[in-house]
Amino acid sequence: MSDVKRWRLENANTQTERLLNGKGLLIFPRGLQITTVKIMSVRHFLCVSSLLLLIAMPVTSVLAQPAEPGPVQDGYPKNWGIDILHYAFALQLSDTTDTIMGQATIEARYLAPGQSTLRLDLINQSESLRGNGMTVKRVLMDGGDLIFRHEDDQIFIELGREVMAHERIEVTVGYYGVPATGLEIGLTKHGDRSFFSDNWSSRAKNWLPTVDHPYDKATNEFIITAPNHYQVISNGLLKEETDLVDGMRLTHWKNSVPIATWLYVLGVAEFAVQYVDVFDGKSIQTWVYKQDRDAGFYDFAVPTKQSLAFFTDLVGPFSYEKLANIQSNSVGGGMEAASAIFYGDRSVTGTRDRRWQHVIVHEVAHQWFGNAVTEYEWNDLWLSEGFATYYTLLFRAHAYGRDDFVVGLKNARDRVFAYYEDDYDFRIIREHLPDLNNVSGSMIYQKAAWVLHMLRALVGEEAYNQGVRTYYAAYKDRNASTGDFRRHIEEASGMKLGWFFDQWLYQGGVVYLDGHWQYDEESNELEISLRQTQPTYTFRIAPVVDIVYDDGSKERLTLELDGTLPMEHQSKVAKSVKEVIPDPDTELLARWTFVQR
Repeated sequence: MSDVKRWRLENANTQTERLLNGKGLLIFPRGLQITTVKIMSVRHFLCVSSLLLLIAMPVTSVLAQPAEPGPVQDGYPKNWGIDILHYAFALQLSDTTDTIMGQATIEARYLAPGQSTLRLDLINQSESLRGNGMTVKRVLMDGGDLIFRHEDDQIFIELGREVMAHERIEVTVGYYGVPATGLEIGLTKHGDRSFFSDNWSSRAKNWLPTVDHPYDKATNEFIITAPNHYQVISNGLLKEETDLVDGMRLTHWKNSVPIATWLYVLGVAEFAVQYVDVFDGKSIQTWVYKQDRDAGFYDFAVPTKQSLAFFTDLVGPFSYEKLANIQSNSVGGGMEAASAIFYGDRSVTGTRDRRWQHVIVHEVAHQWFGNAVTEYEWNDLWLSEGFATYYTLLFRAHAYGRDDFVVGLKNARDRVFAYYEDDYDFRIIREHLPDLNNVSGSMIYQKAAWVLHMLRALVGEEAYNQGVRTYYAAYKDRNASTGDFRRHIEEASGMKLGWFFDQWLYQGGVVYLDGHWQYDEESNELEISLRQTQPTYTFRIAPVVDIVYDDGSKERLTLELDGTLPMEHQSKVAKSVKEVIPDPDTELLARWTFVQR
């Protein structure tokens, strides 16, 4: 590849000394135009362009095929006997090539004895990707080379011995290549070169050697060497920013809170940066293109702090070390990376557009749901997107009033029914996902938000909020399942809710209701008839109607429906009936046809 040749690595393996020369200095291959740089510590020798040493010395890769993984719910071959604790990624970026030079140090704990391998995800360089992808040149542990095989987009590493139970190991992978996706290298809307990550949902493996699945969360750090006209943003806190020789700059960000790999974030561009405010001692920041400084600083000033305070009071403490809002060209809307949220190129308008403010709140809500509490399986993605969607609506109720909340609910309901006209059998939780790169869908947002809304109405606001708070406290910075959430709501409410979760999450379909009401003035009798008319599935529901009398007073009536048989209600009333209003509080996901006879 021409990009690789540009780095003149072809002869570097005969021109490189060991990693350190005894003086704490890094020695680079002679053809590379990089000057020796003093390092801060041996542990962080990967902090600068020394990553090139690992890719310069190939090792023959011969390894027996690991055992076939057993069946798993979403199809990813999990290894519950290994816990990845930390990733440190040292990357060299350039203005003259899209090839990235990478060194990844992975710290893992082995939970059971008898294991002697480590498997990581990393997309191979291939012609099917137009020559893009990654090439692994070297793997080290304890200063020695390891045998490995990189094929089928995985690295199989032979550790050379059986690891003891609870033992920690550290493996370093040297690699290079042009990312096929995951790290988008291109131009901003202003025509400036930039590097922005987009790891959703399983694309971190296109440029980072990882266990690229949310079940194994780990802390992370990025040590970036790039031309000094760029500013660099990532997860966590800024640990170092140092100008090097030859117009390069080293930037080191470190995140100390375990997160899933799709939340790992990197933005490298010519930014204007504002430290906007502080919440609970943590910095709120804005990073926008330098050309959009004034408009971007204005737009992102609100409602970040307000939403942080709202979700903290309602759910629990914010988990991360800062919160940055970042303009990016790798996403269209928003991407909720932990502590560093990306928004689309066009997000900056200078008008504080309400639609974009809703996006900000949604992504901030994700810091609690999806980021701090993360689903074990992609099948449970609603625990992320459904919650973020519903809690955005709850913030709208808090900030703008109930009418705005109801508008949001009705818009979501309309989208649900439009979707189910084409795919009536869609289930929020599906047993088998055909493609782990495509795990989402609009109903994971809108219908799932409605499920939470109906659950809150069913158990009561106090029990619901208590259940969510205990759920968050139990699984903060960990993983959870739908069953875990259900258990906390059941404990808070004292109700058995298996039927509710089954019909709204594991079953397809939506509710169509057809009915009428009739009032006889002579007998003062009110008749209400209602039945479910959807083509398949039946739901256990309790629709509510308000009886409105001529004098303006109201009476609420709950109608029990469990099946396709019609519900008939007849009663004597003391006053003349003006109208009967279905679902007056907008609490049931149903499409009504309800008329007066």
